[in-house]
Amino acid sequence: MLILLWHLVNKIATLSCPASDAFPVPHEWYQPGDLIIGGMVSLILYHFYEIQFQEHPSLKPYQLPLIIPKFYQHVLALAFAVKEINEDSQILPNITLGFHIYDSYYNPRMTYRTTLDLLFRSKEFVPNYKCDSHKNLMAIIGALETDTSSYMAETINVYKIPQLIYGSFAQEEFQTTKLSSLYCMVPNEDHQYIGVIQLLLRFGWKWIGVFATDNYGEHFLPKLQPLLSQNGICLAFTQKLSQRAHLEDLPELFDVISSISNKLIDQKSNAFLVYGESFTIVWLRSVVFLRDPENKESASFRKVWILMNPIDFILTGIQRNWDLQMFHGALSFSVHSREVQGFREYLQVIKPSTHKDGFLQDVWEQLFDCSFPNAESPSMINETCNGEENLEALPGPLFELQMIGHSYSIYNAVYTVAHSLQQTVRSRSKQREIPRFEFPDLQPWQLHPFLQGISFNNSAGERVFLNQKREATGGFDIINLITFPNRSLQRVRVGQLDPSAPRGKELFIDEDLIVWHPAFNQVLPLSQCNDHCSPGSWKKGAEGKQFCCYDCPPCPEGKVSNQNDMDDCFECSEDCYPNKEKKGCILKPVVFLTFEETLGIGLTSSALSFFVLTSWVAISSVLAKTITVVVAFMATKPGSPMRKWVGRRLAFSAVLSCSLFQVCICALWLSTSPPFPELDLYSEAKEIILQCNEGSSSFFYCVLGYMGILAIASFTVAFLARKLPDSFNEAKFITFSMLAFCSVWVSFVPAYLSTKGKAMVAVEVFSILSSSTALLGCIFLPKCYIIFFRPELNHREQLIRRN
Repeated sequence: MLILLWHLVNKIATLSCPASDAFPVPHEWYQPGDLIIGGMVSLILYHFYEIQFQEHPSLKPYQLPLIIPKFYQHVLALAFAVKEINEDSQILPNITLGFHIYDSYYNPRMTYRTTLDLLFRSKEFVPNYKCDSHKNLMAIIGALETDTSSYMAETINVYKIPQLIYGSFAQEEFQTTKLSSLYCMVPNEDHQYIGVIQLLLRFGWKWIGVFATDNYGEHFLPKLQPLLSQNGICLAFTQKLSQRAHLEDLPELFDVISSISNKLIDQKSNAFLVYGESFTIVWLRSVVFLRDPENKESASFRKVWILMNPIDFILTGIQRNWDLQMFHGALSFSVHSREVQGFREYLQVIKPSTHKDGFLQDVWEQLFDCSFPNAESPSMINETCNGEENLEALPGPLFELQMIGHSYSIYNAVYTVAHSLQQTVRSRSKQREIPRFEFPDLQPWQLHPFLQGISFNNSAGERVFLNQKREATGGFDIINLITFPNRSLQRVRVGQLDPSAPRGKELFIDEDLIVWHPAFNQVLPLSQCNDHCSPGSWKKGAEGKQFCCYDCPPCPEGKVSNQNDMDDCFECSEDCYPNKEKKGCILKPVVFLTFEETLGIGLTSSALSFFVLTSWVAISSVLAKTITVVVAFMATKPGSPMRKWVGRRLAFSAVLSCSLFQVCICALWLSTSPPFPELDLYSEAKEIILQCNEGSSSFFYCVLGYMGILAIASFTVAFLARKLPDSFNEAKFITFSMLAFCSVWVSFVPAYLSTKGKAMVAVEVFSILSSSTALLGCIFLPKCYIIFFRPELNHREQLIRRN
């Protein structure tokens, strides 16, 4: 049905061509050819008056245009690509390509109008009426902005004409219908979100500001915010920008400027993410100019700008004397591109005297701040253009001779159409089995099967491929912008975003190549809600603030943190303890009572000395002596049966039986659960105690208990015999010795339990030595005193007389 309608329109169009044009279009460039490629660029902006239907609309003159001269390169890139294809006999032999280029004027009404011109006009315009049957429009390339592309698609989709977009386009809008004629010459926009997140994480920027144009932000912010939250990144602010300045509402305009200005001076947020279109740069630069007309603060403007495709660094004609120092060191995502051989030379020879198109005059006047004589549009400029001005002398924000990313996409789009036409022509020729193909029979919708999945190598040696989703594959270049005081700029490729790389490794960036703003002194900029929490402290969420804002309290006792911004402190391992600053762990030294230190030497010597003395006596001998004393006095009675126990038999039996029983306990202890050395990691915070583990606490207390029983038995027997007659009452001395012995060991228990480490061993050894000393001293010192100092009392006669 559509084909029949198309043929019907063509036949009617040959009957008559209207000669009226109710609404003139000020700029266009038409180059005839066998097959035509349409182009829709966006480099000119008018302030259009609202039609009030009080006078003829065409009588209202246009104002002076606001031109983005840099985007004139988009026009020239399309023309250059067509020129190359026409000169190449291999792609479309015997077929010449032409083009018809219009401007969208950043205005919906004019976009619809110029789109209709592309469809139905070569000389005159009548909507839905094809006057010139020689204009075989095969495809349309455009546009740069999402809105403009959408306005165009509403009309173009009706006729199934392929539309190749060279700017970014929202994925959900791109996939609205399977019958869409849209093809995107740049990679999927969603890939940039992955790159932005990885870039922010790479440099530790957790507190960022976002500038987004109001129409773009509707789908951008809902996608971005969840990704930021999942990766621990917060938005310091979100500033929406209008697409165009509304000069008629000055109070609102000043409020917006004031709001943006306040965001720009935020001291904590040093990383700004910008999403929108190239006019966003003009907006932001204008705000800074109004705030600082003399550009005194540019040197101290400490910000890192992160720009998403399709934003480019531009200045309009009236901003020609402004610089872009505030964007020095910016990082931008740009569609991967390469320099195309011959393009720079093509631009260098463009002069108004030799190059004729509908855009050049206005562009040239704003590029060089001059006016051509007898120009139809009024001008406030007195200097006259001579037409020989040098394009190479222009600063980069105004015009570049190097092919920029958008122009590279247009260049590839033209070649994509040409290769699709080549395959379509070959396919139709084979079907008809005739060598010649009639151009009027070729319809634009026939290109769709060949556009999907098309693959070829362009003149720059790169592969151009459109997948089945009608999207170009490839990645984005990470560009570092370096600006200079003379308003020139340099683009340095410092990394790449490759969507086909393994997950998490899509972004590659060489930090050594990045030049930051001079105010950062080439130190990695910080962009956080607050300073880092240093080691020894931890991040504690601040009440009432976003999770990126936190306090930094010191670690609690016994815990440390050894890195910046730790979520919590941690305990050291068992063999370490926290240092004083709580920034790290120190290895605990192993401590024990050694034979080399003074305390060890003293205790060891004493123990050996007393061992020799004690071996003549320990506690069983004392008990035997005590029993012998008692039995001796009991045996003095006539007929006493105890007389047979007086002498060595009783002493020997007591010592042997008591000692043998203790030996049995110790042997059983050593055979079943012997003591062993162990490390005590917990008793001391800063030391590891090497100690002896008893093995079996039961046996340990059995040995101590048995010794206690012997001591108590000795004490009891001696106490009962304390009043027995004797010159030197040994029972009395034994009582004192046992009392001292028991006192030492009773006091030993709390002393032992209250000490740690080698002090515990020293207490134990000291208690043993003290009890042994008391035991021996109370029994033998009196004897020694008599022997050495009172020997006269130790004679037999004296002992018999005293008794």
